Amino acid sequence: MTKTNEALPDIERHAREAMLKAIENTRREFATIRSGKATTSLLDTVKVDAYGQHMPLNQVATVSAPEPRLLTVQPWDRSLMQAVEKALQSSDLGLNPANDGAIIRVPLPPLNEERRRELVKVVHKLAEEGRIAIRHARTEALAKIKKTEHVSEDDQRRAEKDVQKSHDDAIREVETLLKAKEQEIMEV
Repeated sequence: MTKTNEALPDIERHAREAMLKAIENTRREFATIRSGKATTSLLDTVKVDAYGQHMPLNQVATVSAPEPRLLTVQPWDRSLMQAVEKALQSSDLGLNPANDGAIIRVPLPPLNEERRRELVKVVHKLAEEGRIAIRHARTEALAKIKKTEHVSEDDQRRAEKDVQKSHDDAIREVETLLKAKEQEIMEV
C-alpha cells in the first residue's frame, strides 16, 4: 500500500510513460506495414540466417530506398548475399528480390485493392492492441490510486481525472496514427 501524497504523481507519471510506450510501439508496428511507398522499415521484420543464428536484416546489411517503389539491400559480408535473398523471398511481404552480385534490388509491386483492404484490417488490429495497452495502463493506475492511503479524496479524484485525461489523449493519438496509415495504404 502506498503511504504518502508523493505517490500520486509517481503513479500518474508511470501511467503516462506506459501510454507513451504503447503509442510508440503502435507507431513502430505501423511502419512495418507496407503501403504504396518504399520505406526501409518495411524490412525490419525480416530475419536472416547468418553466422549460425537468425539476425535482423538491418544488422547484416544496409537497406535504402532510392526510389518510391524500390528498396536496395547491400549485405556487409558478400558471403551472406544468398542468405539475405532467401530471407527476403521467404518473408510474408510478397517481395521478389533481384540479386546482381553486389546489391539486391527489391522492387515493390503496386498493391491491388484486395491486398490494401487486408492491410487496413491488419492496421486496425495493431491499433486495437495499442488501445488495449493504453487502457491497461489506465486501469493499473486507477487501481493504485484507489489503494493509496493518507491522501484526501479530492487528491485521489484529481489524480484519477489526470490519468483519464492522459488516457484520452493517448487514444486520440493512436486514432490519428491509424487514420494516417489507413490513408497511406488506400492511396493509389
